[in-house]
Amino acid sequence: MCLIGFAWLSHPRWRLALAGNRDEFHARPAASAGWWPQAPGVFGGRDLEAGGSWLAIDRRGRLAVVTNYREPGAPAGPRSRGELVAGFVSGGADIDDWASTIGADGARWSGFNLLLFDLGAEGGRGPRARYLSNRAPASPTEIAPGVHGLSNHLLDTDWPKVRRLRERVAGVLDRHETPEQRLFEALADHSLPADDELPDTGIGLDRERLLGPAMIRADAYGTRASTLVLVGHDGRVEFVERSWPPAGDRPVRESRASFRIGESA
Repeated sequence: MCLIGFAWLSHPRWRLALAGNRDEFHARPAASAGWWPQAPGVFGGRDLEAGGSWLAIDRRGRLAVVTNYREPGAPAGPRSRGELVAGFVSGGADIDDWASTIGADGARWSGFNLLLFDLGAEGGRGPRARYLSNRAPASPTEIAPGVHGLSNHLLDTDWPKVRRLRERVAGVLDRHETPEQRLFEALADHSLPADDELPDTGIGLDRERLLGPAMIRADAYGTRASTLVLVGHDGRVEFVERSWPPAGDRPVRESRASFRIGESA
């Protein structure tokens, strides 16, 4: 993923409401969201080049999502960041144990941000959420209740598109009982911030402009998937992914899953 807005334990209806865009080279092979053959309880997209995933959830309520950390010229790590998602949702490690293990071994991956959620309430501990990054001075950390945003810098970094999506997620949840379409509209925003608002991450102004909108429409690199995950306080999960073609303004595919945390298929 490259842009995420989410409300965590801050809404009377939703335990988690997450909206995000995955930006990637269109030539990189990937499978749209679906149930994983190798892990039947897991639903999410799959990277068919290096394995793993950018966003996935399992029937126990374990959800993970990863973004790259933008740092041009940095040496590539030997491991795929997608395995950070796949390992958590298909594994059995406690959320804090997984976060600590990855945090202690972060040099094996290129720069990343990882959001981990245990949305169930096993052992009476209640839902938990953790953020970790191998570029953050203090990691992992507990995610506080509230509305948050994440892109290719640290959690809640005030980039224009992060700020705008965070505000729109909060507004949609406050005003709409059925927020799906409004959240997809927020993810489809292709408005470009003014040049003096864009971050300077060392990639040059032209590239900052390309990456500035919430949705990136271009032939070689752009938004390939928009995803919503809505988890009610009753444990009901609604997962919807729309897939986008190069430079397209209409999705070419929609994938859905609906289930209750803890229920078998």
